[in-house]
Amino acid sequence: MMDLLIVAGIVVIGASLIIVAVRQMNQSRAISERLDQYTDISLSLEELELQQPFRERVLVPLFRSLLNTLGRFGLKQNQERLRINLQLAGNPGNISPNMFIGLRMALAIVLFVVIGLLVFGRLPFMQALMGALIAGMIGYILPGIWLDRKIKERKKNILKALPDALDLLCISVEAGLAFDLALQRVAQKWDNELSREFQRVLQDIRLGRTRREALRDLVTRTGVEDVQTFVSAVIQADQLGVSMSKILRIQSDQLRVRRRQRAEEAAQKAPVKMLIPMVFLIFPALFVVILGPAVPRIMQALGVMNSGMGN
Repeated sequence: MMDLLIVAGIVVIGASLIIVAVRQMNQSRAISERLDQYTDISLSLEELELQQPFRERVLVPLFRSLLNTLGRFGLKQNQERLRINLQLAGNPGNISPNMFIGLRMALAIVLFVVIGLLVFGRLPFMQALMGALIAGMIGYILPGIWLDRKIKERKKNILKALPDALDLLCISVEAGLAFDLALQRVAQKWDNELSREFQRVLQDIRLGRTRREALRDLVTRTGVEDVQTFVSAVIQADQLGVSMSKILRIQSDQLRVRRRQRAEEAAQKAPVKMLIPMVFLIFPALFVVILGPAVPRIMQALGVMNSGMGN
């Protein structure tokens, strides 16, 4: 009996030790996994590249290389103007002027081939060729239209966000912050086109450029008249030693007045813009609803009158 108790005690103690050891191992494994999440793991360049999706590793570089190759055979005129337009649009997709020219040529070739395959054999040769050429011209023009829309949309977003950003900038400067710190606070407050431009201005200043040069580059990248007025006032106040808070307060008041004037102008244009859909869409439907039931009676009356005159 005594031997059985000793064996049972040894078994219980051994099982307890095994359970404690397993729990400690699981706990240490969980701690190590949690630490691995917050520690940098040294990976090779190949491993880092393989972590990216297939689209980023293969498709996007292949597409950009193809556009660059096509852009070499395109027109090289006004490339500087194209670079400025891409900058005004916010560099969508980080495409270069050469890639944009390649995009135009690629779209023109694709539309020419597709429309040509659809119409050749169904129409006379000259008509089919003319249709394919027109499709190619449309494909060449479409990227330019898209770029113009991106520029207008970006300018509109910057113009919309500027008054509120300037109000916060003025309040921050009046509260005692320096201009650069107030600009950083405005850049951290929102995530839009204007805040990203302010972040780039701060980055240029950190890299050693003067505030005047960084702000002038801001005007070049945005192309908005109100931004140019704001930058000119800030540069002038910095040169003459005028109080920055007073200048910002004046600029803020002026921008609010301009925003109200633009809203009133848009309200005045609304009736003129509504005239075309009313004349061509709403009025015909009203005429059909109002005069529709009377048309059979009018036709019947005219028929009776014609028959009476014939008799």
